[in-house]
Parts: sequence; structure tokens; C-alpha cells
Amino acid sequence: MQCLLKSSNQTIYSVIQLRSRVNCRREIRLLGNVMSRLNPHVVLLTLIATLGGLLFGYDTAVINGAVDSLKAYFIDPRFAHLADAAQANAANSLLGFVVSSALIGCIIGGLLGGWVSTRIGRQRGLIIAALLFLVSALGASAPEFPFAAIGHGGPGYMWNFVVYRILGGIGVGLASMLSPMYIAEIAPPRVRGNLVAWNQFAIIFGMLVIYFVNFGISKAGSGDAWLNTIGWRYMFLSGAIPASLFLILLFFVPETPRFLMLKGDESGARAVLAKLVTQEESEREISEIRASLGEHHSGKLLSFGVLLIFVGIMLSVFQQFVGINVVLYYATDIFRGMGLTTNASLFQTIIVGAVNLIFTVVAILTVDRFGRRPLQIIGALVMAVSMLALGTDFWLGGKGLVALVCMLVYTAGFAVSWGPVTWVLLSEIFPNQIRGKAMAIAVAAQWIANYLVSWTFPILDNNPYLVRHFQHGFAYWVYGVMSILAALFVWKMVPETKGRSLEQMEAIWRPAGKGLPERELRTSVSLSTRSGLH
Repeated sequence: MQCLLKSSNQTIYSVIQLRSRVNCRREIRLLGNVMSRLNPHVVLLTLIATLGGLLFGYDTAVINGAVDSLKAYFIDPRFAHLADAAQANAANSLLGFVVSSALIGCIIGGLLGGWVSTRIGRQRGLIIAALLFLVSALGASAPEFPFAAIGHGGPGYMWNFVVYRILGGIGVGLASMLSPMYIAEIAPPRVRGNLVAWNQFAIIFGMLVIYFVNFGISKAGSGDAWLNTIGWRYMFLSGAIPASLFLILLFFVPETPRFLMLKGDESGARAVLAKLVTQEESEREISEIRASLGEHHSGKLLSFGVLLIFVGIMLSVFQQFVGINVVLYYATDIFRGMGLTTNASLFQTIIVGAVNLIFTVVAILTVDRFGRRPLQIIGALVMAVSMLALGTDFWLGGKGLVALVCMLVYTAGFAVSWGPVTWVLLSEIFPNQIRGKAMAIAVAAQWIANYLVSWTFPILDNNPYLVRHFQHGFAYWVYGVMSILAALFVWKMVPETKGRSLEQMEAIWRPAGKGLPERELRTSVSLSTRSGLH
């Protein structure tokens, strides 16, 4: 196994080095050309908004390094006889709830996002998310404060910890919706996909940062006893640094022009657009937004048809049902199941994260060149082949290099497509009048699907009957089938949005009808191809 590990690492490094030699200059030149055509103010606002994505990844991944410590600090002292099967099951169930409690907040935040974005605003909504991140980081690191001395609270303050994690989850739910929405509403159509995709890069980067922070904290202490009483607190407290930075910077960013127009502040919208685009582009956008808002829509969620909402929900659901969070949340356990040591498993997990990051950059460079639909379809097919091959490899008992390669190819397929591009589509397809409400529903559906996949994977992977007959391969076959269905869904149901303004997207959907006109769906790709990058 160690030989396989060494061989796999050498193979990965060789591939990355080869790709770097062949493509690095071309990709840097392409990225430079794109960015050189952008107003620096647009780039700066995008980078600030993506801090919401970074905190999204940071907050959801911080728990991974603290699971064992939380078990030792909060869970084990509550059970006197952990050797008893019933008590052990109860302890594991309680630990699972504590670890996944942030997802409850994510669902709540997703549902609240529509009201917040419409009534309070995109920028102020992000400020609320940043405050929740900060409160969660401080509170989760010292859940006993102010009722007991920090570090001496004990298991009795577990529910305080859960409340702070739920608050952080609400921040994640808000940021997961508002950050891509904010970027989409300030970005020129020709590079909107590119800029929104940077939010996904920030999410993955945030995960990688906290992986290394957790590793550094664990190495800095004096052993497991220190980590289980004090060290885990620093892991959560570290999130206060990026949260504070995000909060401060948000006070220097403007509200989006579309929200200002929704509230009747055309002069404010003009002032913001003047800093983002040329005067000609500003006048065109103002006219399009005014025309869009001037149409007499009720503003109700279904005023553009049920199909539009269905498409948004299913994009979110398929993004999770293809199984990505199995790789992100359970990669270490999967590698342990292959016979690797804990250190080797953690190292392989970092490699998975690095591949995720690299191919997210590929998506950023290609989403506005090739379009959304081609990337989604090709990525789904790559994931399908990888997951079906991974399940078959497990079924046949081969858990070495082939399994590792399948996981890396799957991760690359997701990172170049359904990871960033789904967020691009969700930020683009909904009309101005219902964007906040519709995105809230789609984001909430995504977090519910996330929870279902995270909850069911251990059941599918550890079920005695399935293990006996399929050797841990069955779950991966399920995700492979879901990836095929995702490709078919995009092919049949999702329009191309490349090169179109957000207002032009409204023409695709029947204003008060029953969905997507067949002619618009058939011609959507060719129309956007002709519009191109301009």
C-alpha cells in the first residue's frame, strides 16, 4: 500500500507539472486578457464579495479537525458505559447532531436569504452574514462564556456550542446565496460567469486554509489532552480573523444597481454603474433594468412559471446528489478504508483539495468561453464514469491506485463544472422581480440535499447487506447514476446564459405562463454563441 501511495503521489505530481509546463503561460495570458478588460473597481468588489465564499468554506470545514476533540469534551462524559452498544449508538447519534448542527443554520439562512436580499439589500445582507460568522467563531470557541471561566465549562455547555454553530450556519446560508448574487449584479455580461466562479474558488480555498490551520494548531499543542480541552477552541476562534476582515470591508462596498432600482433609487444606481462600466453600458443597463421592472409582474414566486423554479431547485439538488460532499466530508475515512494510515489519509485528502482548487481555476478560465451548458454536461459525464468506475473497483476488491485516480478525476470533473457553474447559473437565470425569493428556495434546497447526502452515505456505505454484496461500492454507483441524470437534466431543461445580460435572460421565460418556450430552449445556445465576449 505504501508503494501504491508513493506511486500515486508521483503520478499526480507529474501530471500537475506537465499541465503547468504546457498550459500555464496560455492560461495566465488568457486570465490577464480578461482581467485587463475589466474596471479595477469591479475586480475589487468581486474580491470582497468572495470573502463570503471563503468564510462559507472555512466555517463548514473547520469542524473536520475538531470532531474527535468535541467527542472527548462534550459527548463521552455524558455516557458512563460507552462499551454498551445502546449507549455507544446514542453517543454516536449525539455527536453526529453536534457536528452537523451548522447545516440546520444553513437551511434557515438559505430560506431567509430571499427576504433579506429583497427587504434589507444585498450589501447589508452580507454584513449580517459577516456578523454571524464573527459571533459564531467567538462563541463556539468559548461556549461557556460568560457563565463560567473560559476553558472550564465542560460538557454542560454543549447546547451553547450548538447554538453558536447554528448561528454560523445561518451566516453560511446567507453568504452562499448573497455573494454570487452580488457579484452577478455588478459584473458585465461578458465576464459574469468568470467573476461568479471566483466565489467557488474562494469556497475551496477557504476549506484548504482551515485544513492547514487545523493541522498547525494540532501540531502546536502538547498532545491529545491539550487538543481535546483547549486546542479545538483555537480552530473555531481562527475564523474570527477572516470574519472581521470581511465585516470591515463590506462597509466600503456599494449596494448593487439592480437592488437600488428595485427600491426606486435610479440616481443611486447610476452612481454605482458609473464606477463599474462605461457611460454607454451604464445607460443600456439602466434602460434594461427599468424596462424589466416596468413590466407589470406580480413579483410572486411563480409569476414566471413553475418550470423556472423547478430548474433552479434541481440544479441545486443535482449539485449535491452527484455526491461531492461524500468526497469533501468523508475522504479521510474513505482513504482509511483503503488501508492507509491516518497521516497518509490526511495527505491524500489535501491532494483532493488541491485538485479541486486547480480545476476550479480551469472553470473560471473557460465558463465564459465555452458556455455553461457544455461544462455542466461534460462535467456530469466525467463524474458519472469516475463514480461508476470507483464503485466497480471497490466491488472487485481493488482499493489502491485505481480508486485514488477515480476520486481525483471525479473531483476534477466536479470542480470544472457543477461546483462553480451551478452558482453561476443560479445567479443568472432568475428575473429581477423574483431573484431574491427564487434563489432563497434554490439555496435552501441545496442545503437540504447536502444534509440528505451527508446523512445517507454512512448508511449506504456501512450497511451489512450492501457491504457483503458490493464491498462498499454501492453508494458510488448511486452517485454515478445521479451524475448521468444531471447531464440529461441540463441537456433537456437548462438554457444557455453565456453573454446575456440578466434582463435579457427574462425573455427566455414566459412572464406569466407555464415555463420555457421550446423555441427559446432550442436556440438559446446559438444565440449566446453569437453574442460572444464583447
